[in-house]
Amino acid sequence: MTKSYNILYDYYLMLFSEASKKFMEMESTTKRLELTSILGSLLENAGDDLKELVYLIQGKLAPDYEGIEFGVSGKLIVKSLAAISGMDEEEVNKLFYKNGDLGITASEIREKMEQKPLFREDLTVHYVYTRLMELAKSAGHGSVKGKTDIYADLMVNSYPEDIKYITRIIMGKLRLGVADSTILDSLVHAFFSKDNADMVETAYNFHPDIGLIATLLQKGDIKAISNIGPEPLIPFKVMLAERLRSIDDIREKMNHHVSFEYKYDGLRTELHKKGDKIKIFSRGLEETTENFPDIIENFKKSYSFESIIIDGESVPFNPDTGELFPFQMVSKRRGRKYQITEKSTEIPLVMFIFDILELNGRILVNLPYEERRKILEENFVDNEHFRLATRLSSDDSEEINKFFEQSIEDGCEGIVAKDTSDESVYRAGARGWLWIKFKRDYQKELADSMDLVIIGAFNGRGRRAGAYGALLMASYNEETHAFESVTKLGTGFSDEVLFSLPKMLSDLVRDHKPAMVESKMVPDIWIYPQIVMEIQGAEITVSPIHTCAFGKIEKDSGPALRFPRLIKIRDDKNAEDATTTNEIIELYKMQKKTK
Repeated sequence: MTKSYNILYDYYLMLFSEASKKFMEMESTTKRLELTSILGSLLENAGDDLKELVYLIQGKLAPDYEGIEFGVSGKLIVKSLAAISGMDEEEVNKLFYKNGDLGITASEIREKMEQKPLFREDLTVHYVYTRLMELAKSAGHGSVKGKTDIYADLMVNSYPEDIKYITRIIMGKLRLGVADSTILDSLVHAFFSKDNADMVETAYNFHPDIGLIATLLQKGDIKAISNIGPEPLIPFKVMLAERLRSIDDIREKMNHHVSFEYKYDGLRTELHKKGDKIKIFSRGLEETTENFPDIIENFKKSYSFESIIIDGESVPFNPDTGELFPFQMVSKRRGRKYQITEKSTEIPLVMFIFDILELNGRILVNLPYEERRKILEENFVDNEHFRLATRLSSDDSEEINKFFEQSIEDGCEGIVAKDTSDESVYRAGARGWLWIKFKRDYQKELADSMDLVIIGAFNGRGRRAGAYGALLMASYNEETHAFESVTKLGTGFSDEVLFSLPKMLSDLVRDHKPAMVESKMVPDIWIYPQIVMEIQGAEITVSPIHTCAFGKIEKDSGPALRFPRLIKIRDDKNAEDATTTNEIIELYKMQKKTK
């Protein structure tokens, strides 16, 4: 690859035009393995630019939890393009309307402009990253001019393809079709041994900073990677539960080393404290501290830990009766700060704590569940806003069934079984048999709803003309990092949701199948996998049409969800949090047991 030599620091810098060429190849391929190969080649040749490059591939400048945003609107980009090119804003807007993409619009405008200034070196990845960071940090009086000047500098000194991707990064719409898991796999392949892939995944799940992981992998620092664990104020990927159809199946699966807790219907919440700082993160690793003023205030008054990380579920409740409200009530607390403060009085939250990962500098994730629970009991006394998850330590089937029925009466979804053996560590980001959930729905023919990802849309007709008539939905294959079609969804939409879908999905529309999508069914419109919906169906059948777990249940067929209907949009979940291919296979097996 062509590189620029930096005399001052005595190393070679990757030209951004080289990265752009690879971005273009990644964007145009429909083959997942080819996408991975292109990415691997790019990373292997990144040299000292690797950390900055992997952030740019993500379309970011830093991990999400650092909260670095560009603060640039489409309107500002249009104004900047007009000023740089000498065009009228109306002309730029017409071009934008035609393209539907500000990146392509900027590229076309750059192509019509005169060539780059003489005696100016090509843009490097490092230079682009540095200027974009300056743009993001430009704030206060004069910041609009500052941001415009930086964009103009990048525009004038770039090639048309460069500014296309730079503009998309600024607008948060790069979307090369590369998931974080794919980047991790490529990094392991380029710099490490596949034998250590699980160690790398564990490190990333506890500390989801792909730049940090890339740097350590490039150095071959196995010790540093193996030592990565939970760190206060850094969000982690929460541990998840498997499912089984009956309590007796659960007891047997766990070899009767089992305890049970209520499964609450709320928002998964991780609370961190270090020194005077307290932060709350969502399941999607987003900082949501300002949405929980009542929780934060109560924690400050009630507890004096130097540092702590706890995992739990935040549930709305009636302060007069103690009755728990359903999950949907939490959404009413979202909005402007003053509205949240007002709503926190109307709809207070209680955090039900069910695990602890760190306490006063001590890492606890490798302790068995029983020891972690004991530490919680020693350090927390129930109050209005913090309670330990209701628990039953018993292997008696009758007692467990009574506990389950009581959980439903108390407004919960069901119960979660926790393994109590010595191996019951906290596995960040993992869905395994150490935790098994059991809900009332599991006693129906189809045991549970699914969280599926939109990968395509079909144009509506009749009453749905001008909207989408149906959506192509997919599960997530954790092994191949592909999204595999499993059903066509056309019912359960309110008019409000139905007619908002074209706008909601507009930035995700693609003119060809994204490389990470596996589908035999061809929709009218391909959609980049990002939006997750909770879907309930009548049953799982096998079909030659869908690609989910293709050939794993029956030859030349895969499981397909019949008569699906929308329950709700899961804006608290990322695409990779969707129901997995293996989970759908398990649901199919559970269903067959009841027939």
